[in-house]
Amino acid sequence: MDLPMIDEWVTASSRADLTGLSASDAVVAGGTWLFSQPQPNLRRLVDLAGLGWPDLTIADSGLEIAATCTIERLVTQRYPAAWRAAPLFAQCARALLASSKIWRSATVGGNLCLGLPAGAMISLCVALDGMAVIWRADGSEYVCAVSDFVRDIGITRLDSGDVLRAIRLPASALTAETAMRKVAYAPLGRSGALVIGRRGATGLHVSVTAATRRPLVVEAPDVSGVMAAVTLLPDNEFHTDAHGRADWRRAVTTRLAAEVMGELVS
Repeated sequence: MDLPMIDEWVTASSRADLTGLSASDAVVAGGTWLFSQPQPNLRRLVDLAGLGWPDLTIADSGLEIAATCTIERLVTQRYPAAWRAAPLFAQCARALLASSKIWRSATVGGNLCLGLPAGAMISLCVALDGMAVIWRADGSEYVCAVSDFVRDIGITRLDSGDVLRAIRLPASALTAETAMRKVAYAPLGRSGALVIGRRGATGLHVSVTAATRRPLVVEAPDVSGVMAAVTLLPDNEFHTDAHGRADWRRAVTTRLAAEVMGELVS
């Protein structure tokens, strides 16, 4: 979609170009959502592509994903054989139900910054203990768990002028065994609930997204502990929209969690 109200397009080449961002400015990574609908309150776009951030940085400590890394790049990269969780990248990407054209443009960071319940890159990063690296407007840097980054539907921890720089996934999560389940009203519908489980040295880790207003994480030493915790998730965390009622989302979340646990401990 054309955005005729935009007066200026700036390609950032350094962090200094990101200072002074206001409510009438928007940073552009892939732009797939930005250009999908009118943006009447915006007057200036600041393109992050000129910053030249490496898409993916593989290290012994884990993986750093630039906010500007496309979903296609994340999925097609070859990863260390020890990273048993790497298949989740493609599994979560497919949960977006987006075309290959979207994969080539949409970015991991953009998906996180939208803060939508069905944001499959949010699901991925929460499941793998992702940490969000945020460049604050005052020039400082702040790191928080992705599970805390998304606070509610469409609401994140980004304040005015802040920019998401990267997401870091630790090797301890990437080397763990994982399982994923999702459900939607229709075979090609938006995710109504998405549950990812991970089995590590200290127990079981389960993330619940799409069904809830924000990502929820459950950790327990055994299956019974996980299922008890999932059953006790607050009703007000589940939401209703055109893609699912809250009571249905709660019910299917419990079922998906049971299936994920069955796969991980079989």
